[in-house]
Amino acid sequence: MLSMNRLRHICWLVLLLLSTGAFAQHGAADVVQINGVIITADSLRAVPYATVLVKNQNRGVEASNLGVFTLVCYKGDTLQFSEVGFRPKEFVISKNIQGEYFSMIQLMTQDTFYLQETIIRALPSREEFDYAFRHWHVASDQYDIARRNTNRYTLRAIAYTLPHDGRESQAMYQSQQARDAVYYGQQKPMNILNPLAWAEFFQAWKRGDFRNHSY
Repeated sequence: MLSMNRLRHICWLVLLLLSTGAFAQHGAADVVQINGVIITADSLRAVPYATVLVKNQNRGVEASNLGVFTLVCYKGDTLQFSEVGFRPKEFVISKNIQGEYFSMIQLMTQDTFYLQETIIRALPSREEFDYAFRHWHVASDQYDIARRNTNRYTLRAIAYTLPHDGRESQAMYQSQQARDAVYYGQQKPMNILNPLAWAEFFQAWKRGDFRNHSY
């Protein structure tokens, strides 16, 4: 029976040997940076946002809108190029590449892809079409939902109902403090020339707010 310490030492030795073998298999000299551009084979136009993956590894990048990409991998790896509407391509990086950088141009050929079958049928009668047109509910698409949500009247109603955030509350409080500081230590002027205040005064007079109430 092996002791626990001896078993732990053996495990560490096995892990060290495995890591050393992996480093020897892929050393610093095997690393290469791939800089490339993906274009169409017939018109030499850029293929935007194509996917570039390293085969059998969970690594990859997405090309830019101009089809340009850059990827760091090992010499001997296989790159997989894919994009909707194009045939997938593979490119094997040679192990005899000199240096740490490699530039390439990948051509992709357009391919035909098929969508799911759609069957359009007419309604049996005019009465059924009239009923469907009046009462059937057709779900709104994303454009209709976005159009309703960005309507100026909808945005205005939301702006009136939403509470003030911290920045707006601070601005209102500081404005009130600035107005109060103008008349600090003295009486604020009476608002006797405001027509709205006079209108409110006459309404209160008609309601009898200033009458003496005996209890």
